[in-house]
Amino acid sequence: MIHPTAIVHPQAKIGANVEIGAYTLVGEHVEIGDDCRIGPHAVITGHTRIGRGNRIFQFVSLGEEPQDKKYAGEPTRLEIGDHNTIREFCTFNTGTVQDKGVTRIGNHNWIMAYVHIAHDCAVGDHTIFANNASLAGHVEVADYAILGGFTGVHQFCRVGAHVITGIASVVRQDIPPFITASGNPAAPHGLNAEGLKRRGFSTEALAALKRAYKTLYKSGLGMNEAADAIAQEAAKQPELQPLADFLRLPGRGIVR
Repeated sequence: MIHPTAIVHPQAKIGANVEIGAYTLVGEHVEIGDDCRIGPHAVITGHTRIGRGNRIFQFVSLGEEPQDKKYAGEPTRLEIGDHNTIREFCTFNTGTVQDKGVTRIGNHNWIMAYVHIAHDCAVGDHTIFANNASLAGHVEVADYAILGGFTGVHQFCRVGAHVITGIASVVRQDIPPFITASGNPAAPHGLNAEGLKRRGFSTEALAALKRAYKTLYKSGLGMNEAADAIAQEAAKQPELQPLADFLRLPGRGIVR
């Protein structure tokens, strides 16, 4: 299942039933799990571990050195989970020792063409990145987030679960869970209500999230007071807990 023109280092670990296309390069420290399909002209290098059932298209670059001037050749890593789709010309870099030393992508993500995921990023499960979305270093993107095409996320920002961003959004601060954000700079525009309905959130849960949104953005409360009020509501409505937890963590401040 390996094309004769592909160059696969003899020390690379290749699982069962893996397809590797023409002219693809697989480096010495690469591990590829079972049932992966890798297209032609891909470069997979560095200390990169790829799980099982991934579909990786042509011309991607996975595991290359981070674009960080402080990087000095340390053996940092890229880890990709299971059943991801990674389309053409995507570039995912390894981590840096200034952070945890690893860039992580979870499971069941749909990552479209020309997406860049920089060093030390952490991407959860079931996300969608539309074409040309880009994460700077140290960004966290939680489960079920959707980044619109050409969305750019500033380094050290967090994007919460079930967030959706509009096309060409510039994210310079954290986006709390469940929110629709767009613009330059990105600003909140209500709940991602349609996405939440599709994922099975009940009418009661949606109502609670709408109240929490008003508390956070419409009540006139300070950040700490709003976070306290949402935390109290989360004790009665568990669907609010991811939002309450997010607001308690340090970050770059939230989009306003």
